[in-house]
Amino acid sequence: MEYKSPSLTVDGVIIKDNKVLLIKRRNEPYKDKWAIPGGFVEYGEKTEDAVIREIKEETGLEAKIDGLIGVYSDPDRDPRKHVVSIAYLLTDIKGKEKGGDDAKEAKWWYIKELPDLAFDHHNILDDALKLYYK
Repeated sequence: MEYKSPSLTVDGVIIKDNKVLLIKRRNEPYKDKWAIPGGFVEYGEKTEDAVIREIKEETGLEAKIDGLIGVYSDPDRDPRKHVVSIAYLLTDIKGKEKGGDDAKEAKWWYIKELPDLAFDHHNILDDALKLYYK
């Protein structure tokens, strides 16, 4: 008997000076939509290492984890398949933002002027802001 299991991703929220770092997606789903940087966890990789790697690949920034935002597991959150995401709050520590890998662009957005976001990233960002401004 074959068992189906969800895929695992990470998302990394970086907030600075009332701005949040977002990426413009290069690929479907949600091509050209803005999203929180993140991606799939590789086999044998810790989620903490995956989020640091994905931030570096997609934004060019080196970052450190400040805390866990939450786990997002709605089976319909990704149109491709059932994907569970672990979201982290991070601080950028080095580098200049630039799009890379799956990201066409990386840009700081004022929290009060955010674009429409891909996936369920508005939920993740709402939870991140509650933690950040606690």
